[in-house]
Amino acid sequence: MIGRASGVFETTYRGDMALYKLPIARRAVVAWAIVLIALPVLLPAQYLTWASLAAIAVPGAVGLNLLTGYAGLISLGHAAFMAVGGYTAAILASRHDVPTLLAIPAGGLVAAAYGVIVGLPSRRVKGIYLAIATLAAQFITEWLINHVDWIGGGAAASIVMPAPALGPIDLVSTRARYWFVLAVAGLAFVAGLNLARSRIGRAFVAVRDHDIAAEVIGVDIFRYKLLAFAVSSFFAGITGAVWASYLGVANYEMFTLTVSIEYLAMVAIGGLGLMLGSVFGAVFVTVLPLAIQDLLTRFDDVIPVDDPAAFTSQLRLVLFGALIMLFMVIEPEGLHRIWRTVKNYFGHWPFSY
Repeated sequence: MIGRASGVFETTYRGDMALYKLPIARRAVVAWAIVLIALPVLLPAQYLTWASLAAIAVPGAVGLNLLTGYAGLISLGHAAFMAVGGYTAAILASRHDVPTLLAIPAGGLVAAAYGVIVGLPSRRVKGIYLAIATLAAQFITEWLINHVDWIGGGAAASIVMPAPALGPIDLVSTRARYWFVLAVAGLAFVAGLNLARSRIGRAFVAVRDHDIAAEVIGVDIFRYKLLAFAVSSFFAGITGAVWASYLGVANYEMFTLTVSIEYLAMVAIGGLGLMLGSVFGAVFVTVLPLAIQDLLTRFDDVIPVDDPAAFTSQLRLVLFGALIMLFMVIEPEGLHRIWRTVKNYFGHWPFSY
């Protein structure tokens, strides 16, 4: 029973504010870190690419969870902030010879500034009306990328972006790119955890639960709403920049409305208002359609249609949507609730309470 939750008390503020208070939790985090770092040795290239795509999605999911799950502000324009970050990083890296490792955070900062502008309507509207305002930002951003030449470079709206580099070492191999996106995902997750348990995070929750009561106790509602948009957009911009760097190109088709809906699905499936749920949702929504596609491709020779590839692609979307609906019916509180149930069971075993 050593390291279990029973009988563990904190006598200092530092211990009480620790991310992981129990020794068994800290050991589990170290074990998971070792496994994730060793994945390039354990997985073939195809599955390592899946892991990389899931890691790329983590910062964006963390940012949207801070905005929607913690602050209670619905956004349908998350992909627009990703596009701003991705195109900013690509323009800086390809046209102005800025190192990619500096262009990526610069993309996040520009996306944060854009998020503040988009968040201005939150002073007067909320709920579905604010969601419509962010949806308008999504369409405006797509139009600007496609019609302003100095942004998208013309009708193709594509900008080639160089791979990141650590000094003379270019991160071009599958393993190197995986470790790079894993490091970014880890930093984003830890930053989100610390922000959520800080004064700012508590203010977000107060605005979400009851904004009038929060204003009465001294919370500047509009300030924290804009801050939530800025922080969420920064994480989204980092995701867009890393994604463009990973693929080697920034293209408007990478940042459509469908992508915004996918990120909403990530935080809803993973668990709203729970930072670990962002990771669960990012992995689930990213890997599941790829796994379905891979499974269907293995049997496309027995599919009785004229175009098995197109049918497989559409069937993947149907199965993906059906699984999401089924999952939300079975466990509406998300994957984090399932994880918490399993963790509590083993934490109390062999007792039932």
